[in-house]
Amino acid sequence: MNIVLWIIAAALALVFLAAGAMKLAQPKEKLTASGMEAMENLPAGAIKAIGALEVLAAVGLVVPAVLDVAPVLVPLAATGLALLMVGAAITHARRKENQAVVVNGVLLVLAAVVAWGRLGPHSF
Repeated sequence: MNIVLWIIAAALALVFLAAGAMKLAQPKEKLTASGMEAMENLPAGAIKAIGALEVLAAVGLVVPAVLDVAPVLVPLAATGLALLMVGAAITHARRKENQAVVVNGVLLVLAAVVAWGRLGPHSF
């Protein structure tokens, strides 16, 4: 189970590192033009904040465990990502973007599995 949790955490970290970096590096107009239409209703500062949270969570999923420094941050980062995905799913559901809601749901479940595993029976 430890290996499965590592794989899930690493995959989530890669996804959210890429998504967060994109939100931090690109202006709002370019994000909405590239297919992230849900961003059009958010202020640019909120988009940058979401991007920063995603990058921090990606780092928090892996780095504390690898360095064995405050590994309790791993389940906290996973919990934060799960909450972020709840907000994203609500936003996409309001816009009737069902495919995005499904993606958010899958990411939510994966983050919840990491949080459960690392807080509970398979902690470090």
